Amino acid sequence: MSRSRIQVRVPASTSNLGPGFDCLGLALQLYNTTTLTRGADERLPKGMIGDTAASFFQNIAGGKIEPFGFEARIDGDIPVSRGLGSSVTVRLGVLMGLAELVRESVAIPQQEILDLLIKLEGHPDNAVPSFLGGFAICARASDNPADGFAYTRVAVKPELSFVTLVPDLKLSTEAARGLLPKEVPFRQAVENVQRTARITAAFCTGDYDALRGMFIDHLHQPFRQVLIPGFADILGAAREAGALGSFLSGSGSCLMAVTLGEEEAISQAMLTTAQKHGLSARALVLKADNEGVKILDP
Repeated sequence: MSRSRIQVRVPASTSNLGPGFDCLGLALQLYNTTTLTRGADERLPKGMIGDTAASFFQNIAGGKIEPFGFEARIDGDIPVSRGLGSSVTVRLGVLMGLAELVRESVAIPQQEILDLLIKLEGHPDNAVPSFLGGFAICARASDNPADGFAYTRVAVKPELSFVTLVPDLKLSTEAARGLLPKEVPFRQAVENVQRTARITAAFCTGDYDALRGMFIDHLHQPFRQVLIPGFADILGAAREAGALGSFLSGSGSCLMAVTLGEEEAISQAMLTTAQKHGLSARALVLKADNEGVKILDP
């Protein structure tokens, strides 16, 4: 008998990690849970949930799955519009939930779900780590956009912590992207590539000390910092308090520091500096999530 109710847990994610614009991402132990319950009619929910469901029925399994109505509830701790991948948790929760509800009649490859998730998001750097867990490196598979993305996933050791300043400030991804320049100096682009490569190597080898000083960025942070009061000072305070480095999480507004210790000192330094700039915020100390999306027991 087909299941009529399903719960899906999806981790938050941080992306870019400074210089790795649209290619680096990492899942965090902060979660949203999506509960889907089959409805009596074929009406879909409105908004992002309904749009995601419509894409599921149109694209998954060649569009051969008969649409059905359902109710959806999102519970959890991931703040909206803060650069922690909240939209991914909603879309992925719906996609995985619908796939599970039809699993007994249609076996859907997980790769198909991930491909659709990336298409809906427009870029893979939050989608891949939230799906697979861990640290993800993503790139276009070829010069042909139809070939999609290739990616590598690496587990993250528990000794690494992510001190996250969560401002009382929502930012839209569209507005943040609208601030980006069409061109940057060649030398700055090269430096971003160098640091992105070293960050990747550090995570792949587990040599986290090599991360120190590698989160400097020239592609997006210099242009987005105007949206967040005290931006540079807060990131600088985190480094002075002992962080390996600090960066804007996604398109913001969260600011994140990476550390092998000194979590309390870094949290306090970021909060104090934010307060000096009139920015109301709270601090979270998070670890990486290595599980990714998970179907919960009923």
